[in-house]
Order: sequence, then C-alpha cells, then structure tokens
Amino acid sequence: MRIVYHSFEGRYSDNPCVLYEALRAREPGHDHVWLVDPAHAAGGFPMGTSTVPYRSQEGVEALESADLVVANTHTDLVWTKRPGAVYLQTWHGTPLKRIHFDVLWAPEGRLDRLSRDVAQWDVLLSPNRISTERLRGAFAFSGEVLESGYPRNDVLSGPDRDAVRERVRAELEIPPGVTAVLYTPTWRDDVVFSNGNRNFALDLDVDAFIARLGDDHILLLRLHYMLTGRLQAMKHPALREVSFHPDVSELYLAADVLVTDYSSTMFDFAVTGKPLLFYAYDLEDYGSRVRGFYFDLPSVAPGPLVRSTRGLLEALADLPQVTAQYASRYAHFRDTFCHLDDGHASERVLDRVLERQAPRPGTAN
Repeated sequence: MRIVYHSFEGRYSDNPCVLYEALRAREPGHDHVWLVDPAHAAGGFPMGTSTVPYRSQEGVEALESADLVVANTHTDLVWTKRPGAVYLQTWHGTPLKRIHFDVLWAPEGRLDRLSRDVAQWDVLLSPNRISTERLRGAFAFSGEVLESGYPRNDVLSGPDRDAVRERVRAELEIPPGVTAVLYTPTWRDDVVFSNGNRNFALDLDVDAFIARLGDDHILLLRLHYMLTGRLQAMKHPALREVSFHPDVSELYLAADVLVTDYSSTMFDFAVTGKPLLFYAYDLEDYGSRVRGFYFDLPSVAPGPLVRSTRGLLEALADLPQVTAQYASRYAHFRDTFCHLDDGHASERVLDRVLERQAPRPGTAN
C-alpha cells in the first residue's frame, strides 16, 4: 500500500506523524511518502524518510498514485484522488475559531478553492463529541466523521510522558526548577492576507516578562504554522523559539503552563492538567470581525483571560492561585473536550482506516 502524508504544508508533525509511526510499527512493508517544505527538510524529518516537495509536480504525482492519503489540513494543490483510494483528513484542532464556510471573512476565492480538496475527503476525524457536527457543518462534509480523539495526544497520556518531558527540556536547555511558559498565539486572517511576506511583531513584551518573573522563567514561543518564519527575529535569554520543533505535544509535556489566545492548543494542553492562561488582547475584534467563535470563550475558559502583558505576568506570578480558582471550570472543560484522550486514538483511527482502504486490483494490501 502506498501512503502519502501531508502535515501543515510540509512538516513532519501532528496527527499524520503519529499515524505514520504507529502504522510502520503495526504493519511494516508499506510504501510511505511525505510531502515536504524545504525549510523543514533538514533536521525536520527522520533520516531515511521518503519525501517529495509539497508544491511540485512530484508532490501531485505522489498524491495521485496513493492508496491512502493522510493530511491534517487542506492539501492546497490541483490533484485528483485515484479511484479506490482513501483520503483521511485528521484536521488539526478542536474548533473554537470558526473555520471554512463558517468564518466571518476570507479572501475572495479561497474557500471555493479549498473546497475542491474537501470534496475528495473520505474520512474526517473529530477530537470530541462537541466538535463532530461543527466540523461536518463548517466543511459541508457528508462523508464519514470518525469521533476518535486525536492521535497526536496519545503521548500526553502515555507511559513515556515523564521521560519525554525530561528529554525535551534538556534539548531546549531549560534548567531544573525553571518554569517553562509555552506561548501559542494563533494567526489573524486579515493581517496575514493583507501583509504579504513582510514580518510580524510579537504582541507580548519579552523584556517585561523577564523583568517581572526573573531568571526562573523561560518563554517558549510556538507560532501558528501560517506565521512560522515570518515573525521578526528576537534574541533574548528568556526566550526559546520552538516553532520549528516537530512535535507540539512534546512541548506540552516540557512546559509548566500554557499561554494562548484562541488557538486549539488549549484543548490539547488541557489533557496534561497543567495551568492555562488566555492572553486575549483583541477578543472583541477577533470574535466579531476577524474570524468569529463557536462558543463564548470567557464563560468556559479554564483559566483567566487577560488583556495586557502586565495582567498576564501578574497571573503567571501566582499560578497556585490560578489553579485553585479555576479548578472546577478546568475539570468541566476536560470533561467536555478531552473525553476521548485516553492514549488509544491512534489504534481506533488505524482500525477504521485500514478497514476502509481497498487494495488495488490484483494486489495485496
């Protein structure tokens, strides 16, 4: 069986990466090919991984020859799925932000173009019961929605999670006893699509971060894949730029607290039980004009919503109080969004996809 993987326009990451590794262990001998972004090729893929450039004729040919395509976002290329092939779309997060046809604004022609990819999907993963109908409706998808949980979160409940934490902290040179603050801001559609290829500024004062919290805190900056490589370079002893780290789940384990705005990282990080803070400096504008939300974040957020760097740093300085204050809401949040995160999502997904995948005529699976 020939399997082609696509993650975030050319990375070795996320649900496709976990499924790739699980399938190789479960059924050796298949032909695996990854679509790669050259910026992530060196050091971003394990040695010996078969790759072809994402935006290339080779990439199109790989997709059109596949028996199984596994992607975590739209495969924004002009290609046609082979008859009998299965296209598994894992997507990449529980939707708080409105997506696809539900967004408040998108560049002209973008949704129609991406919908041509949606029309080729066979199975769409849902991370939890509340997301199933939202995903189906947003994509106008009439195929199978598999309510399975996300394979990428299996490691968060796995037996090796403590060892992963120690390894990644060592790789990132985070000293013992230092609080690692993982910051995962999402992207702003209007800014990205109107800003061309120019750089962006970070809406967080890193100098104030170190001045208020001291040397026993480090900021791990993880940008959305639409912004990676486009933020003005910062050199600061309190900052680690981890946007190119292949596996965000490893960063969840390495971190001690997550700061985000409206990113779906909040739902995955909640599996860890560690504190969550929300730096929602443009909440009203983002919710009413830029993208829109599926639910009211202030009423369900399992941590404080702050509007300024100062407010964020005050909350970070007293995490025990934050944890105690939001314990009940945090538990409800996990019950709502993390009920399938039991460490076995990969098994459920592979069971179903391999059941659906039909062999080519005259070949064995």
